[in-house]
Order: sequence, then C-alpha cells, then structure tokens
Amino acid sequence: MLTWMKKLLAGSAMALAIGTTGVMVTSPAFADDAKPAASAPAAASAAAAAPAAPAAVPNKGDTAWMLISTALVLLMTLPGLALFYGGLTRSKNILSICMQCFMIFSVITVLWALYGYSIAFTEGGAFFGGLDRLFLGGMTPDSVAATFSKGVVIPEYVFMAFQAVFATITCCLIIGSFAERAKFSAILVFMIIWFTFSYLPIAHMVWFWPGPDDIKDAASLDAMTARAGWLFQKGVLDFAGGTVVHINAAIAGLVGSFVIGKRLGYGKEAMKPHNMVYVMTGAALLWFGWFGFNAGSALEANGSAGLAFVNTYLATAAAVLSWSFAEWVHKGKPSMLGGASGCVAGLVAITPAAGFVGPMGALAIGAAAGLVCLWGVTGLKKMLGSDDSLDVFGVHGVGGILGALLTGIFADPALGGTGVWDYVANAVTPDYSISSQLWIQAQGVITTVIWSGVVSFIAFKLIDMVIGLRVKEDEEREGLDISSHGESAYES
Repeated sequence: MLTWMKKLLAGSAMALAIGTTGVMVTSPAFADDAKPAASAPAAASAAAAAPAAPAAVPNKGDTAWMLISTALVLLMTLPGLALFYGGLTRSKNILSICMQCFMIFSVITVLWALYGYSIAFTEGGAFFGGLDRLFLGGMTPDSVAATFSKGVVIPEYVFMAFQAVFATITCCLIIGSFAERAKFSAILVFMIIWFTFSYLPIAHMVWFWPGPDDIKDAASLDAMTARAGWLFQKGVLDFAGGTVVHINAAIAGLVGSFVIGKRLGYGKEAMKPHNMVYVMTGAALLWFGWFGFNAGSALEANGSAGLAFVNTYLATAAAVLSWSFAEWVHKGKPSMLGGASGCVAGLVAITPAAGFVGPMGALAIGAAAGLVCLWGVTGLKKMLGSDDSLDVFGVHGVGGILGALLTGIFADPALGGTGVWDYVANAVTPDYSISSQLWIQAQGVITTVIWSGVVSFIAFKLIDMVIGLRVKEDEEREGLDISSHGESAYES
C-alpha cells in the first residue's frame, strides 16, 4: 500500500513537471489556417484577452444557469455514471467501479485547479495554453470569462468549475473499457498522465479562443482566431464534447482493453450485468444531467441553450427507439439494457451537434446513433476482438465519431441548422458548404483518435513496466470489491 502510494505521488509530480515543460515549448498558433467557427464551446479569461472598456458585467440569469448546469454535469458522474457502470458489472466488482469514479473525480478536480484549467483555457500556443491561471492564480470573484455574444460574460470561477466537471466525467468514462481487472493504483496514475497529455491539449485545441469582444473587422477576426486552439482555427464544430470528451475517452479505453487484456473467462463464462435497475437509474440520471452538459455549453441562458436542450431531449428519445426496435426485430425482444444503451448512444451523438443543428436534424442523428452504436457493440466489437467490458468504444467512440461527422451535415441552414456565425457581419455566413465542413469535422476526429491513441498506449506501457496494470489472477476471480477495497456491496 505504502509502496504504490509513493509511486503514485512520484508519477503525479513527474506528469506535472513534464506537462509544464510541454506548455513552455508548445508551438504558436497558425494564423494562415484561421477559419472561425460559429460558437464552439470555449472561452478565455478576460486577463488573456485585450482589455475592453467599459468592462462587461455578468448577467445574474446567465450565472445562475451556469451554476445549475455545472451541478447537473457533476450529477452525471456521481452518481449517474457510477450506477450505470456499476450495474453493468458483476456483483463482485460494483464497489470497485464506484470507488474508481469517486477517486478519479476527486483527483482530476484537484489537478484542474492546480494546472489543468490554465493549460486548457488560457492563451499560449495552438496545442497547449499558458500558465496564467496556474493554481488559479489571479482569479477573483470579479474575474470574467467570455461567452459567444459580444459584451456578454460570466464569472470566471463559474466557467472554470463548469469545465472542471467535463474533465472529470471524461476521465471516468475510460474505466468502463477495462473494468473488473485493472489495478486501482495503475488506474489513478494513468488518469493523471492521460488528463495532462491528452485531455488538456485536445480541450485547448478544440475549445479555446479569446472570445468575440474585440472582433471589429476581418483583421481583428484573423488576429483573434490566430490565438485560438489549432482545431478551433480550422473551424471544427464541437458544441459540447464529441471529440474532447467521447472520442478522446473511448480511444483511451479501447487501447487499455487491448494492452491490459481480456477478463479471465471472457467468452467462456457468463458476464451479464448484475443489476439492471442500477443501469436504468444511471442512464436516466445521465440523460437528466446531460441537459446541463449540452445546454450549459451555450454559456448563456439564451436561445442557443434552448436549442441544445431540445435537441438533447429529442435525439436521445429517437436513439432509445431505434436501438430498442432494432433489437426487437433482431432478437425478438426489446431489452432494458438495449433501451439504456440507446439512451447513452443518443446523448453521445447529439453532444457535438447540440447547438448547431435543428430539431429534425437532432431526431435524425439520434435515430442513426441507435442503429450504428448497436452495431458498434456487436458486429464491430467482434471484428476488433477486444474485451471492452462496458462497450465504451462501441457507444462513446462510434457515437462520438458519428455525431461529429453528422454535425457537418445538419448544421447547414438549408437543413435547419444554425450555420456558421460571422462575427464581422454579425450574421450567419451565407455560403455554408457541407463537403468542406465534413472534411473539417473529419480532421477533428482523426486528430483526436491519433493523439489520444498515442498518449494512451505510451502511458499504459510505462505504467505496466513500473507498477503493473493488472491485478493477480486470484484477486480478479475473487472480485475487486474485496481484493482491492476490502468490502462487499451485498452482505449476506
């Protein structure tokens, strides 16, 4: 116990040191690639942007909405994801899942305050931010963060907390791919490394920009965009995390499932979910909390938030129906597991599109997600030959990729979408091109897959060499609740 704790602390210090070094050598933004997106969910601290006069004052309604949204996203992890994942495991491993969610949530929260927020959401380079907010330094109750409307801001503390819960749930999503067999210590060290070198740079690349307040003409637009993250410059549309959250986490999980290996008895023994009531409850809590996840990403209590709210509602319902009916036709019976899985698939797929597509586009995306993700957890999973325990890649990876690409189609105003906002003309850009936006979206997907895949593989291999990734065979058979935590969820 003492030995791995020492290694954990040493690994944390090393990750922080290397991450800080990476920030200092990061490349500058590329102005030549600048293509402003409509309102990909990102904001910068007022301190990082050029000073404006008079200073904008946060609206109490926007502030209240963002506080509520932050609490809703927190609910998604604790207890939503913990119950959803816990119910999907065997009874001897449910507490291990719950403990992993609790600890990862807490570790990432602390790291977010120490250096994560600064690297993700302050100005630095195109791939990493700077150190302006290291240890939240310089932030006060009067500090503000930009939104997507000129002259509209929210308290920076609120924005920081909202983005923190995104980081925490993203890291917690990963554990479902190698549930029931990984060392608790190895998981914690992996999350520290992966958060530092995969989540933070991807979040910065996709979501960071200085805000719209200083955009007056084409020259100032180019200047503001050149200071943004690399994928934001290219015009990638990701309203609430298709790339940053779902694809990013799913690739890490898939890599982990291969490196760690299959569960003992996989393919030979029954490994059914032990409590479908927990699964249904967890999925319902995820759906509920996801309104804060998607609608909160508008950063304001306005029409964009309302659109994201409605789209989250509709797409998820459509995915539940398409998955359940497809299962009904194929297997002869619709299952609660299928309904809950369809729910999560719809939520994942609409996430990047939530504020960019119309309601009919949301229904189409949700219906497609139910069918494609059903294939992802059946046909594709067999093709890959992985033991992705709780189908993280089949739902979050496949659904995230599908949603990211379909965003490029259904964001077209001709199909009911919002198009791309021109901050110079203060109007929607008239020449939306589906083919061009699809290629831009594909670049976001490809970048995330490669970046997360490389970081994850290196991290898993390093950890395996130092402390080992997998529990002993007898501990795995006994169950991680007892062998790793010394307690049982169900006492006889």
